[in-house]
Amino acid sequence: MRDGTTEPIPVIDVFAGPGGLGEGFSAYRYDDTHPFKIRLSVEKDKYAHSTLELRSFFRQFPDNDKPADYYSFLRGEISRDELFSRHKKQASAAANEALQAELGLSEDNARIDALIEESLAGTDRWVLIGGPPCQAYSIIGRARRSRDAADSAYLPEDDVRSFLYLEYLRIIARYRPAVFVMENVKGMLSSTIQGQRIFEHIISDLRTPSNVFPEYSGSATQEYTVYSLVKRANKIGSGTADELKPEDFIVECEKYGIPQTRHRVILLGIRNDLSHVCPDILEPCDDVTIDDVISEMPKLRSGLSREADSAEAWQQAITDALDRRWLRGVRKKWGDELFEELIETIIDLTLPANDRGSEYVRGSAPVINDLNWWYSDYMLGGVCNHSARGHITKDVYRYLFAACFARYFEKSPKLRDFPPDLLPDHTNAKSGHFDDRFRVQVKGRPSTTITSHISKDGHYYIHYDPSQARSLTVREAARLQTFPDNYFFCGNRTQQYTQVGNAVPPLLAYKIAEIVNRIIKQVF
Repeated sequence: MRDGTTEPIPVIDVFAGPGGLGEGFSAYRYDDTHPFKIRLSVEKDKYAHSTLELRSFFRQFPDNDKPADYYSFLRGEISRDELFSRHKKQASAAANEALQAELGLSEDNARIDALIEESLAGTDRWVLIGGPPCQAYSIIGRARRSRDAADSAYLPEDDVRSFLYLEYLRIIARYRPAVFVMENVKGMLSSTIQGQRIFEHIISDLRTPSNVFPEYSGSATQEYTVYSLVKRANKIGSGTADELKPEDFIVECEKYGIPQTRHRVILLGIRNDLSHVCPDILEPCDDVTIDDVISEMPKLRSGLSREADSAEAWQQAITDALDRRWLRGVRKKWGDELFEELIETIIDLTLPANDRGSEYVRGSAPVINDLNWWYSDYMLGGVCNHSARGHITKDVYRYLFAACFARYFEKSPKLRDFPPDLLPDHTNAKSGHFDDRFRVQVKGRPSTTITSHISKDGHYYIHYDPSQARSLTVREAARLQTFPDNYFFCGNRTQQYTQVGNAVPPLLAYKIAEIVNRIIKQVF
């Protein structure tokens, strides 16, 4: 680097969730070193924070010297407390790095500011990453509220989540990172506050944070240029013909090697005293499909809820479908071929060796493309966070039908495609509002977007293998989000799903880190 420093570039990660962005920056390697070092990650949710702290602990050890105790913990052989007590130095460093706090609360802001100052030690050669909570911007969230009479009085200007980006902006204004990366849902492009689009305000604020926080301006430069990661352009607002449109900031993850159609707004900001740098953009690559990354996962059966569950009861319930009216309805609606596909699946059904799975399942589960380097860890010897949820019997039948339908037609069925006896018993079943209520993740394609809704039920995330008749596990969702296999999610299964759904894909963050590293190398 120009100033001769070899110290890692400090990274502050706010609204960190379980650490997807931070993982990508931490994992990135250049000249056989890790140029970025997470100095502080901030998250308010205690379960996501627990995941962050555990991952920080893992990163305290060199790449080729991870402790066997960590894998003993993943296998359930020792407790977290025992793991940390055996490695007190690394556990203490992890506790100092991962902070459970809520940006926007005055007492928490004071703690966060003190730790930022301590972490940066006066340098302006550092990177800010993160994204404010997205619920207020979410298209899905707004659509749900519009149909909910209880939320008919909802106003986005009254939702504090609409303004949490100001906490992110305050850190930029006060501590002047060389580069920032801000992520959010694409719904923010159309979100309005008092009739005005919020995105234009956010861009304006990020370009000149001192206009919003003049108390931090002093005599220093307080301007940034905000770039797209997918479209080359001159400076935003420079009056040139290359000025970007809001949609130019949408990163369609499936185009960049992520096995899901996740579309997010990602903003790359560079401080204007470094404005002679022209950042690169993400390089498109071939699709990675859902079966590329989960086809070799240990097979599991779904559980039965609201009744006694066992492997035998589950198998009997599916076998009983041979006598159910809905199966005859398939023949009437779709003819013999799909009917026979279902019959063959039911007759050939065998119980999986790992039953419903668990927090640790022994065995090999490689990915079948060239991403094995990213996911796999030979010391793991199995799969974490891989347990199937329970479903009522009728939902098991719906999953069985839907997966067979998707295998036969190479598309997920709509509700109108279901036999009448499998339609949900509620008024919206025929309204058209929820026509994709049961969505199969189709083999041979990237999955649909993994969101936090996966924690509610599995209907949008049905496994393409009808013989398993279930929704995706936490680990399968984590693979679609590109979390490495040794990344363990804390909390119960619902809390784990929420963390995975809210995360930024770490492999995408790794590719962004490569772009940021080139920027830093050019200017320092």
